[in-house]
Amino acid sequence: MTQDLASAIAFQVRSTSGRSVTASTPMEVWQGLSASVVGRIAGDWETTDAVYKAGRQEHYFSAEFLMGRALLNNLSNLGLVDETREALASFGIDLSQVLEQEPDAALGNGGLGRLAACFLDSCATLELPVTGYGILYRYGLFKQLFDNGFQTEHPDPWMEEGYPFVIRREEQQRIVRYADMWVRAIPHDMPITGYGTRNVGTLRLWKAEPMEQFDYQAFSSQRFTDAIVERERTSDISRVLYPNDTTFEGKVLRVRQQYFFCSASLQEIVDNYVKHHGENLTDFAKYNSIQLNDTHPVLSIPELMRILLDEHGMGWDEAWEIVTHTFAYTNHTVLAEALERWEMQIFDRIFPRISEIVREIDRRFREDMGKRGLDGQTIEYMAPVSGNQVRMAWIACYASYSINGVAALHTEIIKRETLKEWHAIWPERFNNKTNGVTPRRWLNQCNPRLAALLTEVTGSDAWVKDLSVLANYTDSVDDSVYDRINEIKHANKVDFAAWVAEREGVEIDPDAIFDVQIKRLHEYKRQLLNAFYVLDLYFRLKDDPTLDVPKRVFVFGAKAAPGYILAKAIIKFINEVARLVNDDEDINGRIKVVFVHNYNVSPAEHIIPAADVSEQISMAGKEASGTSNMKFMMNGALTLGTLDGANVEILDAVGDENAYIFGATEKQLPSLKRGYDPRWQYENVPGLKRVVDALTDGTLDDNGSGWFHDLRQSLMEPGWKGPDVYYVLGDFESYRTVKDAMAADHADARGWARKAWVNITQSGRFSSDRTIRDYAEQVWKLDPAPID
Repeated sequence: MTQDLASAIAFQVRSTSGRSVTASTPMEVWQGLSASVVGRIAGDWETTDAVYKAGRQEHYFSAEFLMGRALLNNLSNLGLVDETREALASFGIDLSQVLEQEPDAALGNGGLGRLAACFLDSCATLELPVTGYGILYRYGLFKQLFDNGFQTEHPDPWMEEGYPFVIRREEQQRIVRYADMWVRAIPHDMPITGYGTRNVGTLRLWKAEPMEQFDYQAFSSQRFTDAIVERERTSDISRVLYPNDTTFEGKVLRVRQQYFFCSASLQEIVDNYVKHHGENLTDFAKYNSIQLNDTHPVLSIPELMRILLDEHGMGWDEAWEIVTHTFAYTNHTVLAEALERWEMQIFDRIFPRISEIVREIDRRFREDMGKRGLDGQTIEYMAPVSGNQVRMAWIACYASYSINGVAALHTEIIKRETLKEWHAIWPERFNNKTNGVTPRRWLNQCNPRLAALLTEVTGSDAWVKDLSVLANYTDSVDDSVYDRINEIKHANKVDFAAWVAEREGVEIDPDAIFDVQIKRLHEYKRQLLNAFYVLDLYFRLKDDPTLDVPKRVFVFGAKAAPGYILAKAIIKFINEVARLVNDDEDINGRIKVVFVHNYNVSPAEHIIPAADVSEQISMAGKEASGTSNMKFMMNGALTLGTLDGANVEILDAVGDENAYIFGATEKQLPSLKRGYDPRWQYENVPGLKRVVDALTDGTLDDNGSGWFHDLRQSLMEPGWKGPDVYYVLGDFESYRTVKDAMAADHADARGWARKAWVNITQSGRFSSDRTIRDYAEQVWKLDPAPID
């Protein structure tokens, strides 16, 4: 078997590079090996696609799919890791060196995209007929580098040397029509393998290309720039994830981008229905459900209406009946002001027909609500179009048969506050689907030492497909297992320390507590609170070098949106704290700070297995769910956090003694924030004044940008929402107390391992398999469709 695989790899590498395996570069070997994996699954992929298209399907629409590296994930799911390692070894090649050649597919940014990726993995593993639809971004978000501590953004050209896991399907192109241009949508398919199944799902990504690649006449006339203008204008649509929308033209591009993948996807779905079920689309919703992952794909609603009305001759009521039984909407924010909205003039400019349909939805909505007895003020607030703006979430709420939150607390908040008017009319539409993460990538693949222990303890690898079986072993192991947990964690920390030294140039001690916060940089996630604690601990050690403080390594990883200046100021602040702490010989390495640059999926796979502490410290009521908290839990890190998002359910699963909770709760905050003056904390909480003043007293240097002054102002001075909006100073004392207690508890190695074991074995409810089963049974009404 190994010899057969070795021959297949040799053939594919020769085809790719024109050279033998031993003469090829590691990148060429990666390309050839990846192509051989695609070839191996091609037959099953084709069969799966045919089976799925003939029956009821779910279509998952998302602007992001943060997939991570594909080769190891596919080898793991197919059970080929050991065989591949042996096959490459026969050529004198190390598999790990080959795996490191793969770039991360730059198709997403943060939790939204990683959630979508985990969902596709679970759908394939559970043999559910689900296809993902998104955009093939040329550059993704951006590659993050640090220049003197400041974040700088650079293109992330992840497909420069080809990417065998993305297959171009030129013959299945669609035409997307705007008022000012027509665009070809070229589908590119990525196979999604499941674990322990022959089913292979699909992620279909659309790339924007011009109707004509090149204006030869313009070029011949020596108008060289004109020859490529239309091509570049079209390419902008799929060039970058979330183009900057601080200008009107940026907003136009965002809307154009969203319509592009929605229209192309719907054209395909409708045509597939016609192919299998005929021209009468009355039963369209019987065979198709579409999940809108946040508001980015909401243009699908008026676009499906357009297709049904204009291309299939339906009346409005008949088309609306289909639409309202097809779409389901996932909400990802509790902030009503953060819900997406666009100027109506953008719609008028680039797709007047969609504008007409949106206005008609609005007119009929107002008429409907009037008949229900709603007052004018409420109708105006809920209207899909108001103040010359289109409210995308309101369209989704009106047209969707299901509206779900992504954690129990989040769902209660949107029912009670964010979407309360909608819940009052249609309570039956609302449901909770707590997020989950795939145990294949986030445990079995990235933490093989722990995976091997779980298989040994449970007697099989059944846990990889059903993580809930681990709960049977929470209380049935002896101290030897806890000792193994500590050995595994230490080995992972040694590996991570070596990785950090090579990648970031920082030496860290594997015997230290690894305290980690990795997530998108936003004020409500409160990376600033964590950094304040580090600075306070530094000052305490400077005041009393004999202080009994266990060695600590504080790990950060985060990108800030390019236009989000306060978030970028926090990154600069953390890097300045790192410089201060790491360079101080008096501290002697007792505390270290590492900011992992360009944080994405691959660094997370190194960080998470090594973490002791999982920082989940958002202000209560602001984080919809979180998924890093689940990944850390699965790998035996203990949650240090607020009662926010899925932290609430994690605490319920593991018990108070196996997590560290601090801070004001979502119910307490409204009364605490009334009349809140952070100056009281500043003046009265020991050590806090010194930390805040470090922003502007010369302790730290913002290189004359004024950013640290602005950061201090946001905490201390009234703004449009008041000072210290996210209660950083208000929660500081509670945070410090609990974090100090956590560090002291870590000294009890076996006791800590016992807590870690409880977290690992109780993580089953946070598997994306559980989430997807809930969606399939309760929302999508979808049955497995295993292939023969």
